[in-house]
Amino acid sequence: MQIESWAATDNGRQRDHNEDNFFVDKKLRMFVVADGMGGHAAGEVASSLCVRKVHDILGENRDLLERFHTGDKSVSRSDILRILEHAVQTSCSAIYERAKREQEKRGMGTTCSLLLLAGDRGFIAHVGDSRIYLMRQGQVHQLSDDHSLVNELVRRGKLKLEEIDSSPYKDYKNAVTRAVGVYESVDVDTLDFDVLPGDQFLLCSDGLHAYLDDEKINRVVGNTDVKTITKEFIDLANAGGGHDNITNVFVRVLGAELEDQRSKELNLKIEVLKNMPIFKYLNYKELVRVMNITEVRSYKTGDEIIKEGTTGEELYILLDGSVRLHKDEAFIATLERGAHFGEMALVDRAPRSASATSESDSRLLAISRKDFYHIIRNESKLSVKLLWSFVQVLTERLRKTTADLSGARLEAALPDLTDHALFEEENRQR
Repeated sequence: MQIESWAATDNGRQRDHNEDNFFVDKKLRMFVVADGMGGHAAGEVASSLCVRKVHDILGENRDLLERFHTGDKSVSRSDILRILEHAVQTSCSAIYERAKREQEKRGMGTTCSLLLLAGDRGFIAHVGDSRIYLMRQGQVHQLSDDHSLVNELVRRGKLKLEEIDSSPYKDYKNAVTRAVGVYESVDVDTLDFDVLPGDQFLLCSDGLHAYLDDEKINRVVGNTDVKTITKEFIDLANAGGGHDNITNVFVRVLGAELEDQRSKELNLKIEVLKNMPIFKYLNYKELVRVMNITEVRSYKTGDEIIKEGTTGEELYILLDGSVRLHKDEAFIATLERGAHFGEMALVDRAPRSASATSESDSRLLAISRKDFYHIIRNESKLSVKLLWSFVQVLTERLRKTTADLSGARLEAALPDLTDHALFEEENRQR
């Protein structure tokens, strides 16, 4: 993986000092942005301490990171995510202890948005309201969630984004609900995902993203010079008012978009998942989380995928090929790309109600009940969306079954009109 990157920071138009910090280590492929808070220069201390401690911990684990980067299968994605979380927690403890020792720095804290590129994957650890964006094939995806009061109110439906400036919360737009160092430990969001040739990343403090939208991001990152990109972002924020310190780190993965087979495969998986009723409410980041628990399985023509009467633990989604559903030998349906079956296995261990056989060479995504439950237990926001969609799918299926039964009962209750006509004819003849 070849990358190029650049970083820049600026006081903005309304601050006389800069409490933002960033750290770039191109050899480690590590990029961090931190936005400090606390007054009396404590914010600058917190953000500086954060990025240095994060870099120290990743440096101490350099061998493990390099082993993953070179394809060592003994190092897992979970191992890398644990290192990143440990790095943020270590910085959190260091900031907290420093504030305990120095009274004037009590309560200081910082955001932390960390990106690591290793092998063909990206890893994120995030706390606060700085952001990490992914720009891929002309689309902008926010990979981090804002841990802010405003975002929490929007998420709960208490506030609309366009109403913020006229709401009682307008003076609390910078209030964060989670920060590194305010307490001894902090809840860290982590994510891992595929990295493709042509991918571009923007890490930035809220002094920049307050002035951004997808169109502005795409316009700026269309520039070929990464040094110019970071300056353009700062100019854009200052032109908008420069209400806060402005920091951005831009990263570009070299390579041609869409020419890589992995790109096509990833796009196919995302598209198939996005079109499924169970996943229709998920954003890009949440679809990535679901995709991370899928397994691709290949079947030859005539291969049995599931068998009626047996228990199973997987939901299957057809990537390509075709599958025949049948009960005993009675044909039920032929499924094509994007279709899914076996979803009840995610709910219970009841025997399969039908069989599925590959009609042609096929590839399917499989999601196991164990991995599905892991998301439900550990991702509260995502689990609500998944469970709500699941209820809707089951409700729709119940309605259809009820309608079919009602139709069958009505048909059974109708008189045999043929026999009735014959009876009337016989009476006339008599």
